[in-house]
Amino acid sequence: MAGGITETGEPYSLFVGLVYMFNQIVGTGALTMPKAFAAAGWVVSVSLISFLAFISFMTTTFVIEAMAAANAHLRWKRREQEEVSDSDSSSDYSDDDVVIRGRSEPVETRPILSVQRAANIDHFDIVERVEMGQMASMFFNKVGVNVFYICIIVYLYGDLAIYAAAVPVSLMEVACGNHSCSAGSVKYNDTESCWGPVRRKDAYRVFLAIFTLLLGPFTFFSAQKTKYLQILTSLMRLAFHKVVNESAFTMMIILALIRIGKGHSEGHPSVAQISGVPNLFGVCVYSFMCQHSLPSLVTPISNKQRMSALVMADYILILCFYILLSLTAIFCFDSSLLRDMYTLNFTDNCDVLSIPVLRYFLGLFPVFTISTNFPIIAVTLRNNWKTLFYRDGGTYPWVVDSIVFPLITLVSPIIVAFCTHDLEALVGITGAYAGTGIQYIIPAFLVYFSRRHLEPVLGRDAVNKHRSPFHHTFWVWFVILWATFCLMFVTANIVLTKVKN
Repeated sequence: MAGGITETGEPYSLFVGLVYMFNQIVGTGALTMPKAFAAAGWVVSVSLISFLAFISFMTTTFVIEAMAAANAHLRWKRREQEEVSDSDSSSDYSDDDVVIRGRSEPVETRPILSVQRAANIDHFDIVERVEMGQMASMFFNKVGVNVFYICIIVYLYGDLAIYAAAVPVSLMEVACGNHSCSAGSVKYNDTESCWGPVRRKDAYRVFLAIFTLLLGPFTFFSAQKTKYLQILTSLMRLAFHKVVNESAFTMMIILALIRIGKGHSEGHPSVAQISGVPNLFGVCVYSFMCQHSLPSLVTPISNKQRMSALVMADYILILCFYILLSLTAIFCFDSSLLRDMYTLNFTDNCDVLSIPVLRYFLGLFPVFTISTNFPIIAVTLRNNWKTLFYRDGGTYPWVVDSIVFPLITLVSPIIVAFCTHDLEALVGITGAYAGTGIQYIIPAFLVYFSRRHLEPVLGRDAVNKHRSPFHHTFWVWFVILWATFCLMFVTANIVLTKVKN
């Protein structure tokens, strides 16, 4: 996710790449969006999510431009090394200077186009997969690189806490739910009975323990075993993720529309409630997150000529999907009965879905999709911890490498999931803080410093063919100011809420 230069993978068409991007973006965040919509009001929610989709698209184009700049940087470095080698073997020039038109200039400041125009090479072709961590190392100073890794680590911790809570919650609701459908839509209390003397929150913690024991050990895998794990989970995602995702979301939208059409809807959502905006912001940011995965999604695309236009079409499609899913939910169900995980509204309500097998399918849908992601996210977080503390030429002791790093990766999110299973709050906080850093601040600074870095070496005449449509510096600072305002607004709201309580 945030490492260095990695294998590009098998090439695929632009359309396939956009399908992958759609599946990457639409996930757990979408399931928490209906409740966030209900809390903020439908007019405010539609307006805010539309604006946030626009900002997310803008920063996606920033990352793509930075990827192209990173590829150009790598070509320039190789060219520089070749010229130094040629200079050593066939001329009297020094390693540090090359004579151009009678004057001496350092290699690192000489425009590469001045010696490569005849080669007719487009330096900005995205052919090597350069992860965001490597781009940060290219264009940021040491402090910026450390801040980047801290943002990634905090976001991954949030991801793991959300996943660690979502799976046990779904299992608890299926195991302890109202299977007779005698009570209709009900919102249960955690202290109510599940199995005799076993309370619902006790059942949740039992499932959390099982989840940890089954998936936690993957965090301790060696590099070779991690490779096999990635192959296994990739096969599982190919087998289940696309079909299950599309089937589940389509089913929920159709069932809600049928109920609304029959006149049995219970929802009367408010138009606007400002108190719900901060959490909606975090949920929306989390739900549009893909910037950290763009190198693996975009690089294998064989033809990238119309990429910006089609990425915009992808974002519009995702936006319409989110709005349709959320609006049908808040008009179909009573807002006070909407669950943190929207699928759970279908597990014990026979008025909406009377077929038991389909109710179980929707209730367990997050279990299938999230369980395949948890080990990979955990291993990625562990590796980012290692990268953050790595020093050139150093190695970690076996205990630190094999025990300490996996433990600090696994223990914190499990503790958070043990203390709370408020998925809406977990998604909102992760999106509002770490998500803002990864989706807004880091892409803006990446594209800004990549431009400043390459102009002296490629020359002013070099044009990045993957340049963002929002290439004016105004948009970079607009995104940074917007992110700063949002962080202040969300933090102030949390502080005021704590003071009132």
